Amino acid sequence: MRANSRSRTVDLVLASGSPRRRELLARAGLAFRVVVPDIDETPRPGELPAAFARRAALDKALAVADRLGPARRARAAIGCDTIVVLGRRILGKPRDAAAARRMLRALSGRMHQVMSGIAVVVDAPGRPRRRVSRTIATDVVFRRLGAAEIEAYIASGDPMDKAGAYGIQEGAAHMVRGIRGSYTNVVGLPMAELLALLAAATRGPAGRTQSGGPTGLLAARARKPRRSPA
Repeated sequence: MRANSRSRTVDLVLASGSPRRRELLARAGLAFRVVVPDIDETPRPGELPAAFARRAALDKALAVADRLGPARRARAAIGCDTIVVLGRRILGKPRDAAAARRMLRALSGRMHQVMSGIAVVVDAPGRPRRRVSRTIATDVVFRRLGAAEIEAYIASGDPMDKAGAYGIQEGAAHMVRGIRGSYTNVVGLPMAELLALLAAATRGPAGRTQSGGPTGLLAARARKPRRSPA
């Protein structure tokens, strides 16, 4: 976050290049900059989906926090990793149209989960680093999809950069029969849970932010996010 007219708050850094996450943060009225992490996002052997999503989110936040170096004022790096889970199978971003087709056929007429790991790493002068993380899950039910609509959706190009080969906020909205849980989690960033995590991570022992300002994390006015070359 940036300073407001009454007090300094926490500098926010989004450790993600996702345009959907940038949009969700901006709509929440948060000022932030973007630094894209470079980490290995491969699940470890035997790693369960929820544990993988949480670890990947924390790895992203830590990678960016380490790259930025010592903080001159309170700074919070936000990491997120969203996966689609069918049973215990993780559906990542499809490599090609054939992979997208297989994923959409597998999801057709069934319930799956969208899981997001979220993590916040806080650095502040004279204070030890703080790190908090958790996993959020949302149940999503697809209606039965016809072969023609699957092909049309793939032809739109929308599935290719999304976990599970679909975006609920875009061309796949009509495929979803219902959800239980956080809608913004399905989009890519569970906002209510993230704001709670940010408040917990940046709150000092006297109920004040690490920078000495009040705990109202939404006090700063929204600004257009800046992409950092770091």
